[in-house]
Amino acid sequence: MLVAAKGHYYTAEDGRSIYDSFSGLWTCGVGHGHPKIVEAVQRQVAEMDYAIGFQVSHPKAFELSDKLLKLAPHGFGSVFFTNSGSESADTALKISLAYHRAKGRGERTRLVGRARGYHGTSFGGMSVGGITPNRKVFSAALLPGVDHLPHTFDLAHSAMSKGQPEWGAHLADELDRICAIHGGENIAAVMVEPAAGSTGILPPPVGYLERLREICDRHGILLIFDEVITAFGRLGAPFGADRFNVKPDIITTAKGLTNGVIPMGAVLVSDEIHSKIMDNSAPGIELFHGYTYSGHPVATAAGLATLDVYKDEGIFDQARGLETIFEEHIHSLADHPKVIDVRNIGLMGAIELAPRDGAPGTRGLDVHKHCFWEQDLIVRNGGDILQFSPFLNSDSDDLAMTFERVRRSIDCVG
Repeated sequence: MLVAAKGHYYTAEDGRSIYDSFSGLWTCGVGHGHPKIVEAVQRQVAEMDYAIGFQVSHPKAFELSDKLLKLAPHGFGSVFFTNSGSESADTALKISLAYHRAKGRGERTRLVGRARGYHGTSFGGMSVGGITPNRKVFSAALLPGVDHLPHTFDLAHSAMSKGQPEWGAHLADELDRICAIHGGENIAAVMVEPAAGSTGILPPPVGYLERLREICDRHGILLIFDEVITAFGRLGAPFGADRFNVKPDIITTAKGLTNGVIPMGAVLVSDEIHSKIMDNSAPGIELFHGYTYSGHPVATAAGLATLDVYKDEGIFDQARGLETIFEEHIHSLADHPKVIDVRNIGLMGAIELAPRDGAPGTRGLDVHKHCFWEQDLIVRNGGDILQFSPFLNSDSDDLAMTFERVRRSIDCVG
């Protein structure tokens, strides 16, 4: 149990100070309880706690939208606010379908995700997502008409990669095969994470995203980047789209948008998508979609303060400058006999442990527990994959301490 958080540390119920090697849940890139964000939230609660988001609004929603669009790649002109990454994923899928219908292409209803992809826990995001345990209990009610690309990881070709692996760009060609089976003219959108996160950090192979963009363009398919994890400095840039120099048609965000202080997400769409839906809708409601808390005043105040912190403290540049140091520290465990892979991109990385015979996932869980109880360290595990998402304003000492403690825990766990 955690009872407090400040800076890079949690306080446990028993009073111990616990270092957070995952910066919340990919969320709190500038540390917990940043004073400028806290002050903005406190001030906003006292000024206006809530404003209806249908037919009326409030100024901060538009201010935040403007700031987001100034960070976004060229050509993005509108923002739809949500409350989470899951809601952002579903919103992006619905906007994709609405866009094609507005163009008179209502037959474009099929969606494509990717194996091992994660897009939240709502039915739309689960349907295009490809992490089997997240899907199988609910499989009877997932969306029909969804296909999946293969994931991009192969231990035989990509083990111990630093940054983007050289092998795997050809896996994007599976989209051409899906188009051949169903007709590219019937596919509305492809949704992928630029760098897969929750599945255990899978950096995109060199040339993979570029090839995916080209195939989508050739078939008139929208490309959605799920940047709930990769936006706001995690890859040393405002968006993963900037880092990889590949522009999608829609970008989903959440997490780092408010530094995790208040739940909020946002979906950024191109000018073409927004204008087509708005100009071709019947009088009345243009898009039958929205949330009670979209653009919530307190959340927008947190978002504005967070973007100011990113800019004023040069956080994205700090993160980019820390990448090489992070890479050195995480790959220092590559020689451990219980480690079968280490991989990283930006400030996200994974150490994959050899599974125990007949008990996969238990070694990773035991390392997580040992780190917490014996090393005063929060490490996230997904099965036997230890995942790391350091603070964007970490330093070399933080990282050295983290991986020294991780090594000790791996040594102690059988």
